[in-house]
Amino acid sequence: MIGWSQLRLQMPALPDALASLLRTVVVALFVLTFVLQPFLIPSESMEHTLLVGDFLLFNKQVFAQPGPMSRWVLPYRPIQRGDIVVFHHPDPPLLVKRVIGLPGDRLRIESGRVVINGNKLDEPYASFEPAQANAFRDNFPAAIYTDPEVDPDWWRLMQSLTQQGELVVPPDEYFVLGDNRNHSMDSRFWGLVPRQAIVARPLVIYFSLRRASKTDVEQAQDDRLGHNRMILNRLAEFARWSRIFRVVR
Repeated sequence: MIGWSQLRLQMPALPDALASLLRTVVVALFVLTFVLQPFLIPSESMEHTLLVGDFLLFNKQVFAQPGPMSRWVLPYRPIQRGDIVVFHHPDPPLLVKRVIGLPGDRLRIESGRVVINGNKLDEPYASFEPAQANAFRDNFPAAIYTDPEVDPDWWRLMQSLTQQGELVVPPDEYFVLGDNRNHSMDSRFWGLVPRQAIVARPLVIYFSLRRASKTDVEQAQDDRLGHNRMILNRLAEFARWSRIFRVVR
């Protein structure tokens, strides 16, 4: 048997244990404050890429302004078309959308399909769930104010940015859309996103609760929408286990 004196020798001294705990806490706080932050998807606007109930960790440094740490420790890169970004917005305070238009782009939407600089954009991530026809949403920029959801200030600015039926994206501004095109409030309705408002990029889904989506018209056979409510499976299927640790693209 191990005697008391031997046990004391095997146990770390309290100051050492406390120091180790403090180091762990400091590292965790650094990571959460400067690198990663959790985020819950509350709406259907990014289906089927991100689902209602997905919990994300997002990278807060990838789009940070370049500096010594960005070069050696926390890699920085410019924003690219197709990036999913997290950005500040008046209501709610943070939104997640996909970058479609870059500074200098000439952009229009024809029957729901995006055209950039004269070329139709290949968008395998885009979803077009059933919805009522909306001329403003599906053909952008519109020449007539037809949708009460459109911000009036954005409508006036949009007119000044439109040339020959195309929106010209100004410097340091980005045009963003939700992947669920018929059910997303995005740059079509409230305007462009300034570069300084973009703060992060979703990195990974670390958990996903099964939550109903308002835009579903039927259950998806492959459970991409994840709304199977069979009584016998409720306990096992309260979460979307297959989405855990899925990298966001």
